[in-house]
Amino acid sequence: MNTAAVLDICLQALLAAAKLAAPVLVTSLVVGLAISLVQSITQLQEATLSFVPKAVAVAIALIVCGQWMISEMVSFTNDLFARIPSLLGSH
Repeated sequence: MNTAAVLDICLQALLAAAKLAAPVLVTSLVVGLAISLVQSITQLQEATLSFVPKAVAVAIALIVCGQWMISEMVSFTNDLFARIPSLLGSH
């Protein structure tokens, strides 16, 4: 196994992690921004007003995107297992 193969695997792993984290992070960002906008307009500075809606939105995002996230991870894992013979040198 050479360094190019290791770097390629690391790059694929980082891209997979970014793709899997994106729906949850974007949902949390959008809901947090909307809640902070509402809080600044109404001047309600309650901590639970920002936490509970974000938690619910993230749970909904996981329910909606969960199937896709699992299939992406299974695909990535299958690709890694398929590459084992070429990484060990036996073509």
